[in-house]
Amino acid sequence: MRIAIIDDHVLFAESVALTLESEGYTVRRIDLSDPHATPATVLATAVRSAVQVVLLDLDLGRLGDGMRLISPLAAAGIGVVVVTGSGEMARRGECLRRGAKTVLVKTCPLHEVVATVRRARDGLTLMSPDERQALIALALQEREEVREIRTRLESLTRREMEVLGALMAGAAVREIARSSVVSEATVRTQVKSILAKMELTSQLAVVGAAYRVGWHPPQG
Repeated sequence: MRIAIIDDHVLFAESVALTLESEGYTVRRIDLSDPHATPATVLATAVRSAVQVVLLDLDLGRLGDGMRLISPLAAAGIGVVVVTGSGEMARRGECLRRGAKTVLVKTCPLHEVVATVRRARDGLTLMSPDERQALIALALQEREEVREIRTRLESLTRREMEVLGALMAGAAVREIARSSVVSEATVRTQVKSILAKMELTSQLAVVGAAYRVGWHPPQG
């Protein structure tokens, strides 16, 4: 059985490769250090290698989010096993929704990785249907919540976006008023409007929501 490892953490990838090779598997570590490497070239290499299983990390360094590779790998008939340091359950569910067979955490013992590959080789399921559906449901819920937050953020005026950006940078109302040459009462009114549009009750909650969806204030 041929396996590819897509992971920019060299020590981890080498340890997994050596362990799997000792079990008789043919393992290819796809080089991510090549300055010309892109997600597209990594995908093409994996497909050309005619592997049956890919062990995929989500954090691929300068190549970005490995989650983008799950769907095309799965569409090519390759079993994708995500091995990640992320403990976010909704993120795991999103991996499954995109076609991953299962998700392992990097802190799991190497023998668990080997056992998972063995089950994949034998055509066995890698996780229970109930667990899979529960995680996918979490991912769908997260997607809906993120969509709603972004919709509310888009409803802010440009000035409200600027105020929110200042709050995200840690500025107090007094500092925002001083830098904008307006009264503190004006800024407080703007903050109240932001809270109302976001349907939240505190500045901390609004800032947290903005960070959650990766929002940035307008520039210039």
